[in-house]
Amino acid sequence: MAAPVVVLLAASDELGLGWLRADAVAAGLRFISFQEPDLDGALTALALEPAASRLVAGLPLALAGSLTSADRGEVRT
Repeated sequence: MAAPVVVLLAASDELGLGWLRADAVAAGLRFISFQEPDLDGALTALALEPAASRLVAGLPLALAGSLTSADRGEVRT
């Protein structure tokens, strides 16, 4: 069994994230929505099943300019 993989991608804004959720619904994909109570229930994140890879292929990596594991001296095995 393969280990689970988490990839963080960035949507342009809440509207774009909402469109992504609507596309996931239309495609019959499994997902979980996260709304932030402190932001009046704003949609802040989605967790999508691996089959959604085509839907998210054009999204950039989140935190792409931040410190990477290679910068911290971590070694992948």
